[in-house]
Amino acid sequence: MKEYEHVTHTFGPVYNKNSNILILGSMPSVKSREQQFYYGHPQNRFWKVLSAALGETEPDTIAEKKDFLLRNNIALWDVIASCDIIGSSDSSIKNVKENDMNRILSAADINAIFLNGGKAYELFMKYCGKYIHEGRPALVKLPSTSPANAAWSREKLTNTWREAISIMREGVSVYHGV
Repeated sequence: MKEYEHVTHTFGPVYNKNSNILILGSMPSVKSREQQFYYGHPQNRFWKVLSAALGETEPDTIAEKKDFLLRNNIALWDVIASCDIIGSSDSSIKNVKENDMNRILSAADINAIFLNGGKAYELFMKYCGKYIHEGRPALVKLPSTSPANAAWSREKLTNTWREAISIMREGVSVYHGV
């Protein structure tokens, strides 16, 4: 049986002053921590879903992924700065220290925060809800791109993420996601 390990997030967020959507996961997986970048496990559908939702070619390298995000005015980070976790299991997360969302929210005009999955949403609400004032930025709980979310096909994920991006870009202030 695997044991808990104290893990610290070791790579920074991707954003610039033009970012208007912030996508947050919970904590990088073991594979992502090894690669030192987001959604590094080949079975995670994040890059496939996001690129398809935006009508672009899927980026491959870390440099291409960063360029892709910034070109589309998307910031990417995680809710958690450090925690105790067993492997990559979100359900095992405990002893959470959250990231300071002001790092991005004070530098960019973020209109919406997309939470990639239920655990990211739950953790954000518990530890980072203080960053939401008068409903801004809008919070959007989206289905997880993790392979553990087998109930959602890649096509269904892509359509849901595309709709959320489209609605937020049109300036709608309330979207409840799924």
